[in-house]
Amino acid sequence: MALDKNGIAKRIAQELQDGYYVNLGIGIPTLVANFIPEGMDVILQSENGLLGIGTFPEKGKADPDLINAGKQTVTTIKGASFFDSATSFAMIRGGHIDLTVLGAFEVSEKGDIASWKIPGKLVKGMGGAMDLVSSAKNIIVATTHTDRDGNSKLKKTCTLPLTGVSCVKKIVTDLALIELTQRGFKLVERAPGVSVSEIQKATEADLIIEGEIPEMKL
Repeated sequence: MALDKNGIAKRIAQELQDGYYVNLGIGIPTLVANFIPEGMDVILQSENGLLGIGTFPEKGKADPDLINAGKQTVTTIKGASFFDSATSFAMIRGGHIDLTVLGAFEVSEKGDIASWKIPGKLVKGMGGAMDLVSSAKNIIVATTHTDRDGNSKLKKTCTLPLTGVSCVKKIVTDLALIELTQRGFKLVERAPGVSVSEIQKATEADLIIEGEIPEMKL
């Protein structure tokens, strides 16, 4: 059975490590904040100038002045700090972010990512994604395996305007965990109840499959 958005976020949370500074992009990535392993010290950063984001607020307890880069209301952890966006981007461009989690429209087998524009549709801009993909030590993509029309998002070559080139390290979709290697997409784990053949069918690019592929442990 394919994962829902929370399932994708929960699997990505397993990639976090103690002491990490992490930036979560708009959409599915923001949900990762709700699944940080208990006792793990992870600091979430937002490019609008917030360091120390907590889980999403409980219903009726949201503070409208506390928002992330996607304008969602958030909470803060003890010791959180606030600063201007220039300082926030200096932190990003200075290589101080250990992991960035982004959504994507397309990812190529070379690790290119297209995440900000679909021609013909009005968008506000790329935001901080270009800075993040060029500066972060590790980029994980959180997305559905296919779009609403059933077209694969994992492609030989991206057809949409690029956000970054050869930067994605891993992809977690509703069907699988995939690593980017020099040979292309390597299938590492499959969602519970999802077969390898289903994943292959939903992937436009070639998929490297070595041995038995285990199910994700969520």
